[in-house]
Amino acid sequence: MLVTTKDMLVRAQEGRYAVGAFNVENLEFAMAVVAAAEAKRSPVIMQTTPGTVKYASLDYFAALCRVAAESASVPVAIHLDHGDGFDRCIQAMHAGYTSVMIDGSHVPFEDNIALTASVTKVARPLGIPVEAELGKVGGKEDDGPAVEGESPYTDPDEAEEFVARTGCSSLAIGVGTAHGVYAGTPHIEQRVLKAIRSRLDIPLVLHGTSGVPDDQVAEAIANGICKVNYATELRQEFMRGFMGYMGGNPDAFDPKKPAGAGMAAIQAIVESHMDNLGSTGKA
Repeated sequence: MLVTTKDMLVRAQEGRYAVGAFNVENLEFAMAVVAAAEAKRSPVIMQTTPGTVKYASLDYFAALCRVAAESASVPVAIHLDHGDGFDRCIQAMHAGYTSVMIDGSHVPFEDNIALTASVTKVARPLGIPVEAELGKVGGKEDDGPAVEGESPYTDPDEAEEFVARTGCSSLAIGVGTAHGVYAGTPHIEQRVLKAIRSRLDIPLVLHGTSGVPDDQVAEAIANGICKVNYATELRQEFMRGFMGYMGGNPDAFDPKKPAGAGMAAIQAIVESHMDNLGSTGKA
């Protein structure tokens, strides 16, 4: 069933678990993510980045995800991840996305507030939740700018002011994670997370989670995170399954066969994450 992220994240916050938000790149990604949600009886969020929708379009991905969501018996939301401007967010709403993120984390604090508030002003009457970001999640997300050499942590005082002035529905925070592939073992600064949680009552979001140890993610959920994003890991698993099939079947010419292997790999990792997030059986 197609829903917004509003109720599913509030329920996750109240139930002290998290909903997985999985970036989808094509048909197989969408089918695998929804199959995992059905198998685990878990709510789920399918999301696309600006780089992905530039490859096709918002309409293509909204239609693809909508068909998958409407055929599911569990709650499924369609979310724009790292919306790169006011126009992109409005276009996503018109295309049928049931949740959007406006990412103003790369601009000064006051500019981020103004940008985020401009999106929430439009989204609120439509009943569409808006995720924002404050602080710096390191690395490089999609085709956006890399974030290096800056403090990776969100300031709790700024977070409280930001939410009050923007009216955002949820907030992605910087607690030490990074986008892309980690060179070493990442570390979530739980102290910062708890400080922010004590100041805010809206759902908190963890980005850059691919490669973060499950025990750190579980601790972050216990400390207030209720939406967890995964992107890089799904891409890696899909290509591992796809290329593994082709390695054993070099003369294969039906793309459905290696793609099916990639899809199975995605479903397995998504199911594993749902168990760790605590969302299994919460649909």
